[in-house]
Amino acid sequence: MQKTATLNLRVDPDVKQSAESVLAQLGMSMSTAIDVFLRQVSLTGGIPFRVALPEAPRSVDAGSMTDEQLRDALLRGLREV
Repeated sequence: MQKTATLNLRVDPDVKQSAESVLAQLGMSMSTAIDVFLRQVSLTGGIPFRVALPEAPRSVDAGSMTDEQLRDALLRGLREV
């Protein structure tokens, strides 16, 4: 299939450089990687990987701590400083 569509994208220069470095190690161009991504979107009917906010480790997740656990963690942190 002949490729005739053009995409113009604006991305963070550092992200682009980092991605190009990884892709070069894989022997893949940015154009090929984006083509693979778009094909997977078409095949799966969505983004082909999980998109979510990272979860905080239980040890630092203040929302899941009791008041006493939170107080102890804060005091421990203050002692370490």
